[in-house]
Amino acid sequence: MARTASLSGFPEWLPEERLVELHVLDTLRRVFELHGFGSIETRAVETVGQLLRKGEIDKEVYGLSRLQEDESDNPVKGGKADPNALALHFDLTVPFARYVVENAGYLSFPFRRYQIQKVWRGERPQEGRAREFTQADIDVVGDGELPFRYDVEIALVIAEALSALPIPDFRLRINNRKLAEGFYRGIGLDDTAGVLRNIDKLEKIGPAKVAELLKTELGASDEQATKALQLAAIRTEDTSFVAQVRALGVSNELLDEGLDELEQVIDAAVQRAPGKVLADLSIARGLDYYTGTVVETVLVGHEQLGSICSGGRYDALASKGNRKFPGVGLSIGVTRLVSRILSQDLAKASRSVPTAVLVALNHDDSWGAAQDVAALLRSRGIPTEVAAKAEKFGKQIKFADRRGIPFVWFTDEDGTHQVKDIRTGEQVLAAPETWMPPLEDLAVQVETTATAAATV
Repeated sequence: MARTASLSGFPEWLPEERLVELHVLDTLRRVFELHGFGSIETRAVETVGQLLRKGEIDKEVYGLSRLQEDESDNPVKGGKADPNALALHFDLTVPFARYVVENAGYLSFPFRRYQIQKVWRGERPQEGRAREFTQADIDVVGDGELPFRYDVEIALVIAEALSALPIPDFRLRINNRKLAEGFYRGIGLDDTAGVLRNIDKLEKIGPAKVAELLKTELGASDEQATKALQLAAIRTEDTSFVAQVRALGVSNELLDEGLDELEQVIDAAVQRAPGKVLADLSIARGLDYYTGTVVETVLVGHEQLGSICSGGRYDALASKGNRKFPGVGLSIGVTRLVSRILSQDLAKASRSVPTAVLVALNHDDSWGAAQDVAALLRSRGIPTEVAAKAEKFGKQIKFADRRGIPFVWFTDEDGTHQVKDIRTGEQVLAAPETWMPPLEDLAVQVETTATAAATV
């Protein structure tokens, strides 16, 4: 990246960096829409009670209040968060669940949506972790039930979307909460949420410390802790994980259900996204609303960045009376991805502005005629600017060069037109009604660099 943001945790991009981000966003939109996902946007603000009803992350939530506040504006009362106070959303899944409940009568189920918005979290800023950042989510939500096949489809859509981005190779690391919880119950550990929270710390603190936490916090025996860690150590690129789990000698009905579901996901991925998916039985996901498939995605060679895409199955996040809206979805950390692309020089925009042509001025009185030329070019989709001053042509060409504009348009006194490619110096006769730049120059191209190719 060219610079560091002046306010930590709130990134701002230079124009050429923003073009890379826009390319990422446009690519994701295109892939999501090709698979039939429709776009929605939810409000940035939710009630505190809504945000905190699944999973305890209250330390990361930004409360919202007026500078000239009265008592009713204060998000914290008596040392506790007021459930009716307003706060900025920390992800897009919880607001989406509220959106589905409130609009259920207007939606067609299964409802397929994608959502690309900013979210806010009060985290300690570092690369890959910002306080304001953009996420891109896709979800499928059912009314009463949702076939498991959507778990498989979501993983395949995300694999396709990530494959279209200018990033290094990646792996979707997939597990199933039913598999994990059934296994823990099968070995006599009933506080499955507690076990999952500790297993989720494996990559941060290592197996020895996780084993110690299982024993001291949950009362696990040495044998139970060993079994839990043996399960978490299983990683395969195919369905051979099933035999490895069975070899651990644990029986449980929920375990069997989770094994079957994970086998279906991995089997489909091996066929349709070979080399992109890994069965990783250490993946737990910290939020409490996941009930089945869980996913975390890492860039190969950039694992220290953390997950760039995560999510899973949730059967009870959204409900309205006795009516349940189960769903499955994944969220891509767009800002985390773009930050890594820019900081590691993984991709670059072909120019710093959208403009392909600068129409030069012979003299100040020619500005109106230059605007006519520009209008003709724009009518055929060619991004065009008109020079502001009738300086010497050399200065107008230098201006275009500084802006990154590849072509300069000249109109002679007799009304003929010429266009100059200032990169090569070639200048040819042209007509504004018919001339087109090469396809690669018509719009900004975002290209993977040699640096990115070397990391794959």
